[in-house]
Amino acid sequence: MQITSLTELMHQHLTIAREASSGRSAHTVYGGHEQDLRQTLIALAGGRRLDDHENPGEATLQVLHGTVRLTAGDSDWDAGPGDHLVIPPSRHRLEALEDSVVLLTVAAHA
Repeated sequence: MQITSLTELMHQHLTIAREASSGRSAHTVYGGHEQDLRQTLIALAGGRRLDDHENPGEATLQVLHGTVRLTAGDSDWDAGPGDHLVIPPSRHRLEALEDSVVLLTVAAHA
């Protein structure tokens, strides 16, 4: 059994993101390229974003801290702590409206 403190990781990676020139930090909590399921904690400093990218499979986003905006095409969704979003199967981007941490879960298509 593997137990991971998301709270501890959140604080650690928020500190890294705030100091990084990219304004972000990420950590694979579970899985990897060799597995179908992958969970990644992503910290973004306020005002930073992940530019448009493709969805690699079925994916969800859970906001752990802060407020983010998910944009796909002409649609935007703002989400805060405790919100869970199903990521549309199209190009999308994620912007941190303030210092934020999300848990991205992806089930890659084989």
